[in-house]
Amino acid sequence: MTEQTTEERPGIAAAIVVQDGAVLMVRRRVAEGQLSWQFPAGEIEPGESREEAAVRETGEEVGMKVTALKLLGERVHPKTGRSMSYVACAVESGTPYVADDEELAEVAWVRHAQIPEYVPYGLFEPVQAYLDAALGQ
Repeated sequence: MTEQTTEERPGIAAAIVVQDGAVLMVRRRVAEGQLSWQFPAGEIEPGESREEAAVRETGEEVGMKVTALKLLGERVHPKTGRSMSYVACAVESGTPYVADDEELAEVAWVRHAQIPEYVPYGLFEPVQAYLDAALGQ
């Protein structure tokens, strides 16, 4: 089996969902390396924008309807080697729950001061800057 390069694998879109002073995080059933807690995310499907993928994945994973606000940034993830797009999203409706129990173990609303407990290696700088502003330091 050959290793796929970033260009051959679909990009991943992550939804940064903020509500009531906290950001939505999910814990994967199977950790991806050091990644256990992360944002709702998944592969961008053919013909789909990064924003559309972030909105769709949020619905599929945690059963919430969200609206994409803006693209916060993109990078090749240092832990997974995958092309990542981070999209700020607003809640339209719903309360998060583990809608995809094959992929997820739990969901949590994480306050600003708690982020290092969930993501000890730190967040992508544009995402951290957005959360600093949105959640208040």
